[in-house]
Amino acid sequence: MTISIRVGKKTDAEAAIAILRQSITQLCSADHHDDDAEIAIWLSNKTAGSWAAWINCDDATVLVAELAGNIVGVGMVDAQGEILLNYAHPDARFKGISKAILLALEAQARARGIKMCVLESTQTAKTFYEARGYQAAAGSPLHLSKRL
Repeated sequence: MTISIRVGKKTDAEAAIAILRQSITQLCSADHHDDDAEIAIWLSNKTAGSWAAWINCDDATVLVAELAGNIVGVGMVDAQGEILLNYAHPDARFKGISKAILLALEAQARARGIKMCVLESTQTAKTFYEARGYQAAAGSPLHLSKRL
């Protein structure tokens, strides 16, 4: 099956937010240690209201990944090249969703003339990003960057 990437729309809110929330709660235990309070903080801005703000932001691009007509991933990059979101639905893990989103986010940054992408990785995703050329900043092992 082919993964397609497109700009997020208002009507994607329910599916996209569900993916963010499920990915965080189910895949990021190494980061939140299944602590309910920590999870609640992490999920606090994963709402339909936040989605509307993100897709209407002039200095960021929100992308969704679709597989077989279903949204299976969400990504966002800002105008400075900071990757703010890259999440895949737990059932779509290891199917190339996050990689396809990352490549599309980097392409968005390049189109804006950005020469470097940066991100704050989770422990869960650190190896994924390193395998794609991202390197840790001195003194901050989860702050990663990559020259485009």
